[in-house]
Amino acid sequence: MSHQVPNPNFHTPLRTAATVLMFLPLLIAAVTPIQAQTYSVIHYFTGSDGESPAAGVTIDQSGRLYGTTYSIFGTVFEMRDVNSYWVFSELFSMGYPGPEGARPQARVIKGPDGSLYGTTYEGGGNCSCGVVFKLQPPPTAPRSALEPWTETVIHDFSGPDGSLPGYGDLVFDQAGNIYGTTEQGGAYGAGAVYELTPSNGGWTESVIYSFSGFTNGGAPYGGVIFDNAGNLYGTTSGGGQYSKGTVFELTPSGSGWSETVLHSFQSSEGTFPVGGLMFDLSGNLIGTTESGGLGGYDGSVFELSPSNGGWTFSVLHLFDLSKGEGVDPIAGVTMGSDGNLYGTTLGGGYYDDGTIFRLVYSGGYWTYQTLYSFGNDGNSPFGGVTFDSQGNMYGTAIAGGKGACNGGCGVVWEMTP
Repeated sequence: MSHQVPNPNFHTPLRTAATVLMFLPLLIAAVTPIQAQTYSVIHYFTGSDGESPAAGVTIDQSGRLYGTTYSIFGTVFEMRDVNSYWVFSELFSMGYPGPEGARPQARVIKGPDGSLYGTTYEGGGNCSCGVVFKLQPPPTAPRSALEPWTETVIHDFSGPDGSLPGYGDLVFDQAGNIYGTTEQGGAYGAGAVYELTPSNGGWTESVIYSFSGFTNGGAPYGGVIFDNAGNLYGTTSGGGQYSKGTVFELTPSGSGWSETVLHSFQSSEGTFPVGGLMFDLSGNLIGTTESGGLGGYDGSVFELSPSNGGWTFSVLHLFDLSKGEGVDPIAGVTMGSDGNLYGTTLGGGYYDDGTIFRLVYSGGYWTYQTLYSFGNDGNSPFGGVTFDSQGNMYGTAIAGGKGACNGGCGVVWEMTP
């Protein structure tokens, strides 16, 4: 079966109905639901309030959720818990791809000033190469949930400065500068890492690294993250020694940045890392690959550990469709307060519509568990998971649910311990 993929330049290995039928007896026998978790849909998109949330959600200190939808040009939304009932508000609705941008694929994040910052995959100037935007709440206090927020485009991509920002989150440094990635554009057309610096009431963009698409990587879909020393880390979905993606490090060097490829992926260990990275408490980098591994397309969770001035690569888990597991993770993983890793997969699970999974560490090994198999109440999750302070987990599914959209308009979900 096929899964809806919003990015026209990103292709997920599609599984045929014959493949699913071949594995169906094994799926039924192998899937053991984890009963300790309770899944519920806290919002069904209908099309009129947005469609196809391609990213997960972010959460602020007050427990409010923020997210984006991709189709019908895109929206930014908020959800807040009022007396144990989730209230949905559309903060901003984008129009036909124009100067304000359209079709956001990434999450929005809260900046130091309390505004929301995000990117759009399309729109902007003449090339429709996407924008970086800022959303500010209305000035009235207390604000009404019905009042739209105000958008300001803080950068309009033109191609040489980057093009088509994808699933990667923006990130602020301690000085208030913003960093992000674009899938295409840059000096060689194979993607870029950029910086936005506050300047005279506006923002100045500079490309800090351009990928060639060859050994240094190409097409970064995920964002970048900082270590404590101010170095940046990320993944590219292509390029590298085997043309199957890389993990890279960018280090400040004089007036610029220098790149080091920490790992080039090979088929057996997983290929095409699309999601971003995370640091665990020991300083290890952990991420996912969308394809490769078992069967050549099931994907993996991997780790890079600091070792003698370098990095040691290891595979934490190879996803296995034949065992009923989730496969094809698009997003990265998140570490829970219990020290376990949590994430989503685009496919696999009981209905081959994706899963929420957990990797539990015990005795030196990581053990896979399916927490939920998506079906009618949302399916094909592109975004990862987010935890609140009580240990509740939140995310989105790009399709399924209700509404007049083809295959459902998508959902926001909650999973409680």
